[in-house]
Amino acid sequence: MANYLHEGDLPVGVFAGVTSVAIDSETMGLRLGRDPLCVVQLSAGDGNAHLVRLNRPAYDAPNLKALLVDPAVTKIFHFGRFDIAMFYLHLGVVTAPVYCTKIASKLARTYTDRHGLKDVSKELLGVDMSKAQQSSDWGAATLSADQQAYAASDVLHLHALRTRLDAMLEREGRDSLARACFEFLPHRALLDVAGWEDVDIFAHA
Repeated sequence: MANYLHEGDLPVGVFAGVTSVAIDSETMGLRLGRDPLCVVQLSAGDGNAHLVRLNRPAYDAPNLKALLVDPAVTKIFHFGRFDIAMFYLHLGVVTAPVYCTKIASKLARTYTDRHGLKDVSKELLGVDMSKAQQSSDWGAATLSADQQAYAASDVLHLHALRTRLDAMLEREGRDSLARACFEFLPHRALLDVAGWEDVDIFAHA
């Protein structure tokens, strides 16, 4: 188990042959159009994490972009709506196909309103995640060891969470509904980018 830090882009062939990759990102804030994308972290579910510190503002990362749009690789997120929007804004690609463990949790774990990654991981996997580095300077020229460990932790368990949540969704008869939500998620992210982030377009009012 190791964390690998890459500057600017993924090396060629890092995820060759895989069918799913867990992905998360770190930014300078949570406002689309204002806050830059700084780091993208990925894992194939093998206990290793690959962190890409992006070159700003060029964002020239062809290998990462190719992975994000590869139709043969499912990208697993937790609250993918934000990451997908950020990738579109800064990398110029629409990420697909995708799976979101937060959406899956909301559909499967209706007995709770606690769907953050820390809460879901604690209940379903017995993993107690630290969020101490969540609000730190991700735009710094050098990432600290603590920042790298935090970024890696956000993707190392998503494959296992997907397995647990898929079993719950199937048990409750909501797996097809979840798949439909995942298919719509990139479009929801594009609506956010276009200015409808605070509007429920399905609402009556």
